[in-house]
Amino acid sequence: MSLVAARLVVNDLRRYLIGGALWLPVSVIPLGSGLLLQQIFDRISGHSVASLDRVLWLCAAFVGVEVVRSLILYVAHLYGGYWWDAMATLLRANILRSVLTAPGPAAARLPYSPGESVARLRDDVGDLVELVDESVPLAGAFLFSGGALAIMASIDPVITLVLVVPMIVIGVLSRLMSEMVRRLHSRARVLGAAVTAYIGETFGGVLAIKTAGAEDAVLERLREHNRRRRDAAVKDRLATDMLETSTSATVEISIGLVLLLAASAMRRGDFTVGDLALFTSYVGWLTALPRIIGRVLYRLPQAAVSTERLTRLMAPHEDVDHLSRNSGVWFHREPPLPPASAPDHGDALEVVEARGLTVRLDESGRGVHAVDLRISRGSFTVVTGAVGSGKTTLVRAMLGLVRADEGTIFWNGRPVDDPATFLVPGRAAYASQVPRLFSESLRENLLLGRSGSDGDLARALESAAFEEDLAEMPDGLDTIVGPRGVRLSGGQVQRATAARALVRMPDLLVVDDLSSALDVETEKLLWDRIADAARDGRGPETLLVVSHRQAALERADQVIVLDRGRVVGRGPLGDVLENCPEMRRLWHEELVVEAEEQPEHPVRRGG
Repeated sequence: MSLVAARLVVNDLRRYLIGGALWLPVSVIPLGSGLLLQQIFDRISGHSVASLDRVLWLCAAFVGVEVVRSLILYVAHLYGGYWWDAMATLLRANILRSVLTAPGPAAARLPYSPGESVARLRDDVGDLVELVDESVPLAGAFLFSGGALAIMASIDPVITLVLVVPMIVIGVLSRLMSEMVRRLHSRARVLGAAVTAYIGETFGGVLAIKTAGAEDAVLERLREHNRRRRDAAVKDRLATDMLETSTSATVEISIGLVLLLAASAMRRGDFTVGDLALFTSYVGWLTALPRIIGRVLYRLPQAAVSTERLTRLMAPHEDVDHLSRNSGVWFHREPPLPPASAPDHGDALEVVEARGLTVRLDESGRGVHAVDLRISRGSFTVVTGAVGSGKTTLVRAMLGLVRADEGTIFWNGRPVDDPATFLVPGRAAYASQVPRLFSESLRENLLLGRSGSDGDLARALESAAFEEDLAEMPDGLDTIVGPRGVRLSGGQVQRATAARALVRMPDLLVVDDLSSALDVETEKLLWDRIADAARDGRGPETLLVVSHRQAALERADQVIVLDRGRVVGRGPLGDVLENCPEMRRLWHEELVVEAEEQPEHPVRRGG
């Protein structure tokens, strides 16, 4: 945790120091304000001889000092916010970089709930930056307290000592209550994340909720989550308010003690009205030191927990050093434009192989076992099998999206140490079984941050048999598709996902059961378009496809048949139909299904 804190300071040291230089006067200027008040009240009470003009000038000086302090405070807020946001962005960027690009599959590192991931990126990052940010007011409080105690001790050491005792009480009380506050705050955060997660899952499953008639049950569950979150938040706020109230009460007691002790001293002439004004003005500011120390003591264990939770999202070989290092966040100028296409990897596909690929998903033995697979450039390979036979696991293991327990991937005869970071655009692109679209425009969903021309997008959409659907959209490529593409049909979402992979022009296009929401005619057209694009050099030449549909199988140069995670058939379609009983069973079942799906009359394409 200390390494993270130090890194956050030095990553943008210039702004941190300038921000600190702005905040320190805000804490120290009250020393001068107290001295001016002392002079003003001494002259008004007649303890010191002064003209009216002198008093007015002192009042003007006091107002001027406070105005200057307010202006510095305003500028410090503006300037310090930039450093805070930049450091929070740096931590979040490093976590996302690790999730998206670090070697090894990221799925095992992510929490079960997307809401929990969002909560960590929001709250835990905030805890770390807040801890570092506390260092500036802590330094200011130390400077003020040192100067104030020295001035007060020179006036009356006894009253100063009595005044310090309640400050010590505040510090001890903060320390005693910090564990309780931390525990209550942690529980409130966990339950708040549960509400966030549940709302996200509810929006993602609107169709399932409506079809099941479960609206009332979902709302009741949301109310229950909110009740628990509310109770925890109230307890958290109550504990914090108790600490704040104790501090305020101690301040009032301190002022009362000053008044009691000052009365006799004032009668003797040892303590003036100005001294009383100075002491009472300083006492409120002196409470800042124990209060800030209490906050730091409270935030230290919380920041340690946050560091652990955030590091858990990083790759196994990464630690807190990778969490906080400056890995390319652009703080002070505009970042470079995204590349127009995938970078040239200089190693065009000739052959990609999997040898002895084994993935064990659980103790039951589900997964794939000792699979050998060879895909040559320009070939069309189809992986087929019954539900649960391991088709998706096989292609995801080849791409490094799940961890392989055994086996090696080879690219052009050379072993690939980490397929997850090697088989990326433009070597490979993946259209998954469960399409993922974002609540952005169709254009942004296809490009995902890359730059690209409308011509490139039009070619990809045509290859994905999407051009007629696009023509019917009032805003064209700028049409907002809604969360997870809810404004599109299932077939449109799948074809948009295919277009997103095609626009990257990969050497190897991997498609996982793209046809599950497509009718037979649309799927046939889709494969015709992709084949035409490959032949004309407008699309990928090499395809690895998971499918059970006749349209894909008949085009295949090679069919791989899986049964319970093992290869039971391999070769051209005719050969596997002749030699593999499992393939014959699947083929006849699919013929029956496709015959039932054939419409009596032509229907609009897409589904």
